[in-house]
Amino acid sequence: MSENTYPSVNDLTLEEKASLTSGGDAWHLQGVEAKGIPGYMITDGPHGLRKSNSATTGEVDLNNSVPATCFPPAAGLSSSWNPELIHQVGEAMAEECIQEKVAVILGPGVNIKRNPLGGRCFEYWSEDPYLAGHEAVGIVAGVQSKGVGTSLKHFAANSQETDRLRISANISQRALREIYFPAFEHIVKEAQPWTIMCAYNCINGVHAAQDRWLLTDVLRDEWGFQGIVMSDWGADHDRVASLNAGLNLEMPPSYTDDQIVYAARDGRIQPAQLDRMAQGMIDLVNKTRAAMSVENYRFDIEAHDEVAHQAAVESMVLLKNDDAILPVAGDAKVTVIGEFARTPRYQGGGSSHITPTKMTSFLDALTERGVDARFAPGFTLDLEPADPALEAEAVEAAKGADVVLMFLGLPEAAESEGFDRETLDMPAKQIALLEAVAAENKNVVVVLSNGSVVTVAPWAKNAKGILESWLLGQSGGPALADVLFGKVSPSGKLAQTIPFDINDDPSTINWPGEEGHVDYGEGVFVGYRYYDTYNKAIDYPFGFGLSYATFEVSDVKAVKTGACTATVSAVVKNTSNVDAAETVQVYVAPGKADVARPKHELKGFKKVFLKAGESAEVSFDLDDRAFAYWSEKFNDWHVESGEYAIEVGTSSRDIAGSAVVELDGDGKTQQLTEWSNFMEWRKDPLGSQVLEKLRAEGEAGRMPIVPDNDMTRLFLDSMPINSMSVLMGADGKQIFEYMLAEYAELTK
Repeated sequence: MSENTYPSVNDLTLEEKASLTSGGDAWHLQGVEAKGIPGYMITDGPHGLRKSNSATTGEVDLNNSVPATCFPPAAGLSSSWNPELIHQVGEAMAEECIQEKVAVILGPGVNIKRNPLGGRCFEYWSEDPYLAGHEAVGIVAGVQSKGVGTSLKHFAANSQETDRLRISANISQRALREIYFPAFEHIVKEAQPWTIMCAYNCINGVHAAQDRWLLTDVLRDEWGFQGIVMSDWGADHDRVASLNAGLNLEMPPSYTDDQIVYAARDGRIQPAQLDRMAQGMIDLVNKTRAAMSVENYRFDIEAHDEVAHQAAVESMVLLKNDDAILPVAGDAKVTVIGEFARTPRYQGGGSSHITPTKMTSFLDALTERGVDARFAPGFTLDLEPADPALEAEAVEAAKGADVVLMFLGLPEAAESEGFDRETLDMPAKQIALLEAVAAENKNVVVVLSNGSVVTVAPWAKNAKGILESWLLGQSGGPALADVLFGKVSPSGKLAQTIPFDINDDPSTINWPGEEGHVDYGEGVFVGYRYYDTYNKAIDYPFGFGLSYATFEVSDVKAVKTGACTATVSAVVKNTSNVDAAETVQVYVAPGKADVARPKHELKGFKKVFLKAGESAEVSFDLDDRAFAYWSEKFNDWHVESGEYAIEVGTSSRDIAGSAVVELDGDGKTQQLTEWSNFMEWRKDPLGSQVLEKLRAEGEAGRMPIVPDNDMTRLFLDSMPINSMSVLMGADGKQIFEYMLAEYAELTK
């Protein structure tokens, strides 16, 4: 076989085909070297390359990896609302994979932040599926543009860590389709990730790795996915069932290839199915051959650090800026308090833990820039009780400062893969220290380090400024200096609502589940979809973020462009003397609907950089999905006819203007039966014709007359027509039979 002629599944023995459907070890595909199929390496992301130093031996070591650029995890990067920047991050990650001979990087993770206590919220993108999909697609497209594969994960409904290896997420079809699937669906259709990683958990009682409906019917047949599906590490519990469901690759290997061979021989696996799964693995190898054949490649460490720097700058969200305390004046006397300023928490814990190529703390950045600031650690980065000596030192350091920058947040022990948080609160010792410092000096700015939201309201009165910096990756120190001292204006927007209390979140009543299952009882009302629909008080809304500049959004217009499509435009103007960026957000608000729908949903966004006084027009094309809900009646997306408001603003609760479009709808109707009620017959185009003919026949004396008064209509409207005799006796039976016969004639 020549070097450029690659094998197909037809060139392999049964045993070789079976071997391709399991890994070679924890970090390698299983090759068939005699047939020219190499066993390439695959390893962790999702915010940078985590290649274990022991990966060549197949061992799992989460804390000993080769140096790689640590970009901001999704908790921060999602707040950038900048898909182009995210694409650059993806490209840089791919270049590092090429250097390290890694064919597939395991990420991004686009599971929904159903509840802010989720232990892996730091590496997921948002509570909103539209934002998650339209941002994370940049990682996939960026990485794969360089010939390296991605693994979109964890498909699907992996929204908690508690009992994650086996818990059943019990979810309605509508919630799956509207909340937990769309980020995956968008990325599959737009970027075709080369691999998808299925989740540990069950969905409605079926393990994701064994769910043919999930992996084949939906993913491949409906969405057109062309790549391979791999298991999460240890999520494949029945290799035969999983392969039949559409799982190409078990990871890591359980050394049970013989199970596949036996099942293929005795007919439990059809030859065509094994061929499809094995050929997918060959196709993956062939896609990555060019990149994996590059020799002696070295990525530019400084260039990648600069990408990480820009990503960190755009990840920060300014929540509060009373008295314009930020940016810090160049001649201000500054005190820095908080161990995070010296020992930054720049990433989350678990399988994504990266060894950075370099690390620059905020204090390092100040030193490099010649900023003379007093520092006191104030507390230790653990969950131990407060140290009175450290507290006293910090309070003393705050005296006489023009501004106190307090670095507070969650230590790594408080959130990580493997467990869910138990509270939204920060450690009590940090809050107590803030109160003590604020009593001594009112000019306090809190800089937060955390992978998911924390409660802010209980302590916010003690800070004039609050900067949510999330986890900023290896270049967070210089990025913080840029923002805090005004070299650049903050431009991040919240990808998560910040509630006042965890008990305000609608999922909390079913969190984290019981007796092996968790009910997603809130349905589609996740995050702002719940808070905004039911007018619940919150601390900071989804999409919120302040700037050093001011902006005005005006001239909102919407035009219907098709039966179920529209275009919306608006003008955004920088009304300040500060160059800065604003993110214009588009929400669709349905009118009266046949199902319970959220008040509004994000359906478009655009980040626009404007110089002082500059303005720009932004426009958005809204397709039919922007107006649709998943109808369990039709088992399909459905756009109802009627009015839709298109809102344009700068957060879900800061709507600058709206316009209304009247849509025709998609015209979908359902077959009427004896179990359809009178109202459904009235609303249906053919059913209404039958009722009109029935009325005419009644007036002519050839049929009984259907009573038409408020009380009778109240009962009839909700009554299946096969029960009309309950109200009308024999006349009801005659009317019921007439309606079915006439409808049958119309539908011939």
